[in-house]
Amino acid sequence: MANTTILLREDIDHLGGRGEIVKVKAGYARNYLLPKGLATLATKGNLNQIEQERTALLKKAAIEKATAEAQREQMESISLTFERKAGEHGTLFGSVTSMDIAEALQAKGYEIDRRRIVLKDAIKETGEYTVTVKLHREVALSVPVSVTAEGGEIEEKPRKGKKEAAPEAAEAAAEEPAAETASEAAAE
Repeated sequence: MANTTILLREDIDHLGGRGEIVKVKAGYARNYLLPKGLATLATKGNLNQIEQERTALLKKAAIEKATAEAQREQMESISLTFERKAGEHGTLFGSVTSMDIAEALQAKGYEIDRRRIVLKDAIKETGEYTVTVKLHREVALSVPVSVTAEGGEIEEKPRKGKKEAAPEAAEAAAEEPAAETASEAAAE
């Protein structure tokens, strides 16, 4: 198998960071990395250009890392709370995904790509979780996420005494709006 030496233009998991010169299989470089613009060939003809590109990429990476560290310090106090419909034992009807977390962060004023949120599986039960957000290849942030059932607590099975009280409360609530409409009609 032939190997090819390339310069990475983007961070690629399990391969290397931006600006690194690495050896990969020729087919991987030819069919994936080069067409997508993730890397350039490291040949003798363009070695000077590659070194200039590499230094520029390393400077850019250092600036991005400093920005990511500043953003991490700013975001350390963030915690997210999601309220979802849930069953009796805390199982959600649906789930909380990385997209939901990205939208919640965006609502708080932080633009984070959902692919930067490390979540093995979607959250499918109520409880407290810790989600990792990769702000940079070397900078990560742990965000506490709380998932509760609608109404704030996990619903318990109703007891016999509580079942009877609920219909009476519903009837009383139904009578109040009727009384208000009657008093409004009398005022006209």
